[in-house]
Amino acid sequence: MDLSIISESFGQDRRDWLGSAHGTDAPRSITVDLSKGFVSGTHYPAGFLKSGLPLGKVTASGKYGLYDDAASDGRQTLVGFLFTPVDLRKNSTATAALGASILLHCFIAEAKLPVAVDANGKADVAGRIIFV
Repeated sequence: MDLSIISESFGQDRRDWLGSAHGTDAPRSITVDLSKGFVSGTHYPAGFLKSGLPLGKVTASGKYGLYDDAASDGRQTLVGFLFTPVDLRKNSTATAALGASILLHCFIAEAKLPVAVDANGKADVAGRIIFV
């Protein structure tokens, strides 16, 4: 994993899924496991994981994958939302471990999320994440 500092800019990322700026000053660094639920045409059609994707933490590895209420590896519990897009153009193999950031406390404009979150996911983050 490359831990060197890299500066990138993204011109097409939509952050209209954020209900407000509340919580955006305190995202946490995480590692995303691309093999855990992410689908090329849906979650990264342009070579970037979209910000606003719901994430769950894989119990065995401590890495994060796409939230899936039907999973049994830890991702069945919604933890937070991907804060910034992740560039996959350099390394998009299924075994890639990618640095990212997650919002754990925020307001979400639910209708603007790139994928829907079910009632169980909302219950997982109740009190920390408010859906408007």
